[in-house]
Amino acid sequence: MPQRRFRAVFMRGGTSRAIVFRRQDLPADRAEWDPIFLAAIGSPDPEARQLDGMGGGVSSLSKVCIVGPPTRPDADVDYTFGQVAVKEALVDYGGSCGNMSSAIGPFALDEGMLPQAPKDGPVEVRIHDTNAGRIIRARFEARDGEAVVDGDFVLDGVAGTGAPVRLDFLDPGGARTGALLPTGRVLDRLEVPGVGVVEATMVDAASPCVFVAAMAMGRGAVDTAQALDGEGALLERLDAIRRQAAVAMGVAKDAEAARARPSLPRVAMLWAPCEARLANGRVLAASEVDLHIRIISMGQPHRAVTATGALCLAVASRIPGSVAAGMLGSSDPAQPIRIGHASGIAVVDAAVRPDAEAKGGFHCEHATLFRTQRRLFEGAVLVRAAR
Repeated sequence: MPQRRFRAVFMRGGTSRAIVFRRQDLPADRAEWDPIFLAAIGSPDPEARQLDGMGGGVSSLSKVCIVGPPTRPDADVDYTFGQVAVKEALVDYGGSCGNMSSAIGPFALDEGMLPQAPKDGPVEVRIHDTNAGRIIRARFEARDGEAVVDGDFVLDGVAGTGAPVRLDFLDPGGARTGALLPTGRVLDRLEVPGVGVVEATMVDAASPCVFVAAMAMGRGAVDTAQALDGEGALLERLDAIRRQAAVAMGVAKDAEAARARPSLPRVAMLWAPCEARLANGRVLAASEVDLHIRIISMGQPHRAVTATGALCLAVASRIPGSVAAGMLGSSDPAQPIRIGHASGIAVVDAAVRPDAEAKGGFHCEHATLFRTQRRLFEGAVLVRAAR
């Protein structure tokens, strides 16, 4: 039986890769999407290699994006993100992907979806993130009607340099829960079965995240992502915290329901500025960062940092009394925040102000990060007809 063909583009956005589809090239019935995406990526794969698909065996390389006409008057395009589990037959639409967000504006321009955009010079695209129900403003350069990819911007975790894409997540608070601080508190004490009482800060900005101090998990030195891979007991403890946080944040009715949705919230350990070894052997000096993060995505230690995780951390760092703010180095509040992650440094920023009417007492006006992107392959992705 012949394979099915779907027009698609394979793209890198930030430190992730995804198959990007136009909405018009997919079945009208969304119930038909998941089998297509699972087969295209190569999931489920018990060996976590995804050799029979386009995935790369880790969460950052197991993604799909769908781009279509806007369904809001203040947007230029709609963007829907799907996180494809590696070992399970699961496509999770619960969270957003900030990394792949950087590819959506350039994709739309290159696909001719922005008829009013200039052929040369700065381009601004208002992206409706349908997962979060929020607008992302992407700014980048165009040349001859296509997004520029060459430049001197360095994005740690990606070899070489590229043209920057500025992403402003406008009013990102409460993307999934309706509140920047879903529990109404800056600092919570979670009672986690099998772990004990853990202090945590839970933030919902672009996507929900829960932050805990690495010291509370018994981790003094900053771990590499590769080292964390072999820490099964630690990863299970972190996931137990994540599941309990999901209930506290209102994104799951109980811990078992949270287990079935591993992307919400993401859980991360934080360290104060200190010396840390990266995946490539380079050692970051304490003076190069304002704090360190190791974030878990779909049960796996992320090889860099998820963009939404970095944004949430930027927001948390601007809230006095949070786990992040208590660890922040001598960063000037007027300057961006330098986050040390498993592959280098990410520079982010956020504008947070007190708001007596907001749940938890704070409002985030915007959170910002810079990424690069590149179109890697265009044509058709083939899917086994039997799947």
